[in-house]
Amino acid sequence: MPVNLLAPEAHDLRPVAGIRLGVAEAGIRKANRKDLTVMLIDAGASVAAVFTRNRFCAAPVQVCREHLASGQEIRALLINTGNANAGTGEQGLQRARSSSAALARLLGVAEEQALPFSTGVIMEPLPVERIEAGLPAAIADARGDNWLSAAQAIMTTDTLPKACSAQAIVGAVMVTVTGVSKGAGMIRPNMATMLGFMATDACVSPALMPQLSRELADASFNRITIDGDTSTNDSFVVVATNKAGHAPIESLESAEGKALLAAMRTVARTLAHAIVRDGEGATKFITIAVHGGRDTQECRAVAYAIAHSPLVKTAFFASDPNLGRILAAVGYAGIDDLEQRGIELYLDDVHVATRGGRHPDYQESDGQRVMQQSEITVRVELGRGTAKDTVWTCDLSHDYVSINADYRS
Repeated sequence: MPVNLLAPEAHDLRPVAGIRLGVAEAGIRKANRKDLTVMLIDAGASVAAVFTRNRFCAAPVQVCREHLASGQEIRALLINTGNANAGTGEQGLQRARSSSAALARLLGVAEEQALPFSTGVIMEPLPVERIEAGLPAAIADARGDNWLSAAQAIMTTDTLPKACSAQAIVGAVMVTVTGVSKGAGMIRPNMATMLGFMATDACVSPALMPQLSRELADASFNRITIDGDTSTNDSFVVVATNKAGHAPIESLESAEGKALLAAMRTVARTLAHAIVRDGEGATKFITIAVHGGRDTQECRAVAYAIAHSPLVKTAFFASDPNLGRILAAVGYAGIDDLEQRGIELYLDDVHVATRGGRHPDYQESDGQRVMQQSEITVRVELGRGTAKDTVWTCDLSHDYVSINADYRS
């Protein structure tokens, strides 16, 4: 079961002017499930995206990069679940191009104006004929208030759909931000393994969009990990439809830019946290905060060393305060001149270790009390400077193994 996560309600997801979403059952992997989604974008929108850094990236990622590099105005997104179209070679590229071209033809736009996205099983041919057959129904279903259906249709091993909205005053105008994401396993930053799609009706300069998408990703999806595996298909797309009517935002340092960024960051972090809370087999949501580093890079390295450790994660699952495992992870995080005597370790309100050793007042019962909670914060003080960083992760349970052992069956 997800950790303190509820399914979104359709009435809480606000339509974004200039965006329509439609879903259909295409039978891509399983019958009788919504597995095909289209996002139709009005002319005049600005679009940017961040993709996986996995060198074995999927065919749709490669095609998306090509289409975005063409400079054409993006008018549609095509998303399928059930098949990742990864590890499929030249045939996979042809099928990704064919599916997005089919959507472009139906909409009367150029091929480069449609972006394809896939998620699901790797190394299986994309059933492009099923996708093309399902496109008319998905387009016919397209409407502005269909965000929840889209969130459901992009799921794989997720147990709940993930969607969120926020609003903010920008240039004396109320603007809306709504987003959806999917992900529950194969989650690690660069990007965090997932698909995410966020739209706003705010007016944003096209030149600012790449920076906006990167900053949003770095503040959210690039701060989560479930199992340390970077996927082949990670994609995060940000769309500004420019329908709100205020002057275009040219800088994220302006008052308008800061207001919009805050609202969009709220949505992005909510979606990122939902992925961790719905992690495959997860029973605990864990915040790892590392303070006192010389720079954010070494703080992040320590945080991920803790978050990726199977020994640490299984201890959390067992509610076992075997906290020497955390200190060991801090030690192998790659800081060559780290001084043990500078390390302080806290488990929520419990001071576990001081100057690199067990705190004299620490009691095993205090550690056990915290470890039994469903939400836990680990704080590490490095004693080296003023930098800090935070990542979010979950525990590692028996169910994670079972889910991934049975995934293709």
